[in-house]
Amino acid sequence: MTSLDLQQIAHQLESESSKDRMLALAMLRDVDATTAAPLVRKVIYDSNLQVRSMAVFAMGLKPDAETFDILVKLVETDPDYGIRADAAGALGYLEDPRAFETLVRAFYEDTDWLVRFSAAVSLGNLKDPRAHDVLVEALRSEEVVIQQAAIAAIGEVGDTDAVEQILEFAQAEDWLVRQRLAEALGHLPSPKTESALRFLEKDAHPQVAEAARISLQRLSDRA
Repeated sequence: MTSLDLQQIAHQLESESSKDRMLALAMLRDVDATTAAPLVRKVIYDSNLQVRSMAVFAMGLKPDAETFDILVKLVETDPDYGIRADAAGALGYLEDPRAFETLVRAFYEDTDWLVRFSAAVSLGNLKDPRAHDVLVEALRSEEVVIQQAAIAAIGEVGDTDAVEQILEFAQAEDWLVRQRLAEALGHLPSPKTESALRFLEKDAHPQVAEAARISLQRLSDRA
């Protein structure tokens, strides 16, 4: 992309039309992170919530040296729960271990389920074994989507110490929970994993059964 194109994007980010600003953000998709990051930051406090959300998400994909600190501040202080959730998700994309404490605090202290969901997902992205306690706590959530996020994250982390806890969801009413379990078990070799996957392989929902088959094959290939 030429400097002229970048000038056009920068100018479009200052347009009075929120549609123009969103289109400009989309045009940064193919721009390298070092060049794109300062342009993305132009609209992270935009008056339009959709533009802000898109920009905060983009920060996770187009980071530079300033990105981490800005995302942490958004997670901790932004008044809009959607932006806090977007920022927590973007921290996960960075896969920066420094985000661990911020994400744990967000899970335990934020009052909105969407922020807690994003924090759980991002803890999985970090693949930090220190997440064991908070992810097990997330399994006890009354929000099914947070349970799903926690199960998936436990698989991402490879936390075999949590196998016993996630196996309690083998007969969960929500088939998406059972599917997340089948997928996670493919990353969690343990004495009970294969028998659980054999059980899930017979699940009435085809996507759960297929996920179990794939996980069994993954474990076999790994062995």
